[in-house]
Amino acid sequence: MADAMKIRWWKWLPFQPWRTIGLAESADEVPDRLPRNGVALVGSPDRIKWIIFDCPCRRGHRIMLNADIGRAPHWQLNGDWRLSITPSIDYDSSEMRCHYFIRNGRIIWA
Repeated sequence: MADAMKIRWWKWLPFQPWRTIGLAESADEVPDRLPRNGVALVGSPDRIKWIIFDCPCRRGHRIMLNADIGRAPHWQLNGDWRLSITPSIDYDSSEMRCHYFIRNGRIIWA
């Protein structure tokens, strides 16, 4: 099993904007619990494959967005501290729907 991604203590401080908290080589290295508003990246610094975070609705589901431009659909990540993700994120299951944008470190619900 791969080593878990190390998250520095200050990344856990509350009331921070949406930001990148770390980079892992594989999705298995991303911890089950992430800091609030924290996004983990999977891949290498020059080629991000996945964007992983816990949904801002706080009902406990994890979001995994494809960031590989060779596959569709894919999302783009801009910024590091006050990040933006495009296009919107639309999680739809039989129990709930969460549709929102992450812009400049903030959630904008659709």
